Amino acid sequence: MFTLDTIPDLDVVVLGALELFEKEPLPKLNMNLYKRPLVVGSGNAEATGRIIFDDTDAVFASESNFESKLKHIPDIDGVVLISASGGKHAPIIAKRANELGKRVTLVTNNSDAPAKEFVKNESVFVFPKNREPYTYNTSTYMGMILGRTQEDPKSIQQFIQERIGALSFPDFSRYNKYFLIVPTRFFGIIRMLEVKFIELFGREIARDVETSEYMKHAVTVVPSNELFVSFGEENIMWGDPGRRLHIPLPENADYGAMMAIGYYVIGQIQKKHPPYFKKNIVAYTEEASRIFGGAIHPIVE
Repeated sequence: MFTLDTIPDLDVVVLGALELFEKEPLPKLNMNLYKRPLVVGSGNAEATGRIIFDDTDAVFASESNFESKLKHIPDIDGVVLISASGGKHAPIIAKRANELGKRVTLVTNNSDAPAKEFVKNESVFVFPKNREPYTYNTSTYMGMILGRTQEDPKSIQQFIQERIGALSFPDFSRYNKYFLIVPTRFFGIIRMLEVKFIELFGREIARDVETSEYMKHAVTVVPSNELFVSFGEENIMWGDPGRRLHIPLPENADYGAMMAIGYYVIGQIQKKHPPYFKKNIVAYTEEASRIFGGAIHPIVE
């Protein structure tokens, strides 16, 4: 029931998404429909596609290079288009894929997605979603990921409330630089966490996200007064010991839990800084509406 004056922080939206998935069934994606699909998405949709198809022989692309991939990789036998709205670039991508003779599967949260015009009905998968602020895209892509991993959303919610909620967080307002370290097996979440920082904080807050293995490379040559936040594996090496925060993950956690807990922690950071996102989202969606030639609203119903 929130309004533009009461936009929730990201952690609240995470818990709301998990509650939704306790009640709403998730479509089961057919991972064997194509031998070598081209998985296409923009922003976090592209990252979601990489997570869902991580252990397949898929080719990945964004709106910027999908056509080149279709033209130059002849054994691509279909396109999986991931788009929460099914609008903006999605209809353009679906139409062009059809013109190039490729069957399209659409994974979306919008039963009235404009891209459906170019997709056969049996190839449309509509996932449930909550009403959320524009760009939060938490229930949207989390549902798709849970549809792949088959994790229990209730167990993830309980872990967050009982374990993460009980942590003694540092004063996040003291830091405007963060380094997030994720287990190597969650390499695919890096872009999603980066994008969420960009959307919420722009360049007001600096951030890096790397796997625990990649940390061994030259990413800490220049010291900085940043907070190192490690997920799942405790950081005993990087940064000053007084500027380290360890976030536990459930045993046998998969990408759904990693996304939910990562977003929840970013929500805690959001609470302790000026409301950059909330102050600017209306002006941004007005500009985005002009860019894309259609109405984009600050609250996605």
